[in-house]
Amino acid sequence: MAELPAREAMDFDVVIVGAGPAGLAAAIRLKQVNADINVVVVEKGSEVGAHILSGAVVDPVGLDLLLPDWRDGDSPLRTAVSDDRFYYLSGSGGLRLPNVLMPPLMGNHGNYIVSLGEVCRWLGQKAEALGVEIYPGFAAAEVLYDDNGAVAGVATGDMGIGKDSAPKDSFTRGMELRAKYTLFAEGARGNLGKQLIANFALADGREPQKFGLGLKELWQVAPDKHRKGLVQHSFGWPLDGATGGGSFLYHFDDNLVSVGFVVHLNYTNPYLSPFEEFQRFKTHPLVRDTFAGGKRLSYGARALTEGGYQSVPKLTFPGGALIGCDAGFMNVPRIKGSHNAMLSGIMAAESVAAALSAGRARDELADYEAGWRSSAIGKDLKRVRNAKPLWSKFGTLIGIALGGLDMWTNTFGFSLFGTVGHGKPDYASLKPAADCTPIAYPKPDGKLTFDRLSSVFLSNTNHEEDQPPHLKVKDMELQRRSEHDVFAGPSARYCPAGVYEWVEEGGAPKFVINAQNCVHCKTCDIKDPNQNITWVPPEGGGGPNYPNM
Repeated sequence: MAELPAREAMDFDVVIVGAGPAGLAAAIRLKQVNADINVVVVEKGSEVGAHILSGAVVDPVGLDLLLPDWRDGDSPLRTAVSDDRFYYLSGSGGLRLPNVLMPPLMGNHGNYIVSLGEVCRWLGQKAEALGVEIYPGFAAAEVLYDDNGAVAGVATGDMGIGKDSAPKDSFTRGMELRAKYTLFAEGARGNLGKQLIANFALADGREPQKFGLGLKELWQVAPDKHRKGLVQHSFGWPLDGATGGGSFLYHFDDNLVSVGFVVHLNYTNPYLSPFEEFQRFKTHPLVRDTFAGGKRLSYGARALTEGGYQSVPKLTFPGGALIGCDAGFMNVPRIKGSHNAMLSGIMAAESVAAALSAGRARDELADYEAGWRSSAIGKDLKRVRNAKPLWSKFGTLIGIALGGLDMWTNTFGFSLFGTVGHGKPDYASLKPAADCTPIAYPKPDGKLTFDRLSSVFLSNTNHEEDQPPHLKVKDMELQRRSEHDVFAGPSARYCPAGVYEWVEEGGAPKFVINAQNCVHCKTCDIKDPNQNITWVPPEGGGGPNYPNM
């Protein structure tokens, strides 16, 4: 390949990677503190909100701090939670858990059911009105370092590179965005965040980060099936007692229902398919009637950071910091992370603004790292820190009961369990296929249950086909020898978009990667048993385009 021309460079006070709740909150706060701070946000999606996928029930605590008068304007938080239900499901029925038995922190009253993508688009407008520059369709592909090893900004990916790695007629060189401080707000399993954690050993002394896969559909249901303000969560069926996960149904706006399913990625059976478990869930007697006469509008999937308090890495390094789900601030039992994402963006922004006002640059934001555990974020995560590891250790029924007890005692400031460790990372939890039983999933009916390819179509996913693959397999022989021969090809099942398949070619198995289908969930980067697959950003603007998710 011919040597590429040098990249042009632009200088800013602060570069923010990712236009989600954390990145936009940080950008807004920086401008609130000092309007003269020069801030740019780069976003790999085609527009702000294009790649945002969440339940989403939003705790407004972050918004109250950032924009205290948000209720007086035309905000997208229109549906307050009015009914909060929890169920344990069996195959034929379900047991509703009395709200009075639930730990207070699990309650959703005072929260709002929203499209988080719509919330981000609204926050983006607020940021731009303050003078923040936002560049959607530009994927941050490389961390820049200065001569002292401090983070000096990011470079956006080159555009117009063909599959053969040669520049096409449409070639455009990426830009260097240099900064005094860079904040990384890429969401769960951020590609650059992952590199920074490794480069600066930020996870040393922490428990392994844990993840879940969240799948979601947006439905417009019949008016008589709609219960505006209803929030319904469940656990149990269709998952077995050893597999963690659960569901949500959120009724909001004009006859819209957001239905989703989360599977913890420490599951052991390689034959399990999170997508198929989600489809099965919708057939439950307590659920399926909601969708009778309705229409499925959209589909998406996204990894969720689930390690919580004990898995949060060190957040700072010379020249920048991790915020939001790049840092791992999701509250697992609440299935909420946007409030902590915004709070972390605010905290980091205030730390950066203070550093800039003191004439500093590219040093470590020590006060942000030192302060988060005693902040509202730390208090939120500490109270629920044992819910996930207890569930994983003792299974659904006993684990949830113990986790609930622990959350109750943490409400009063103590724990009977201390801080429970997570054990091994998710990729190491799969058992060999020979030790497991295949799972027979029913065929989709095309009305309530669907196949993956028709689902991906509803995600409006698109990638420029003539570009280098953004799913990198380090060793194809290892993939055949282990992923296929030992684990029976779990990539064909854990991927919620049908990206991976094993086909017979010349009497031998061949690993096929349909990168065009990728919805950027990052599950392959997390769950591959050999850590042999790496997700990197494709050409900017590629991926899903979620209209109202």
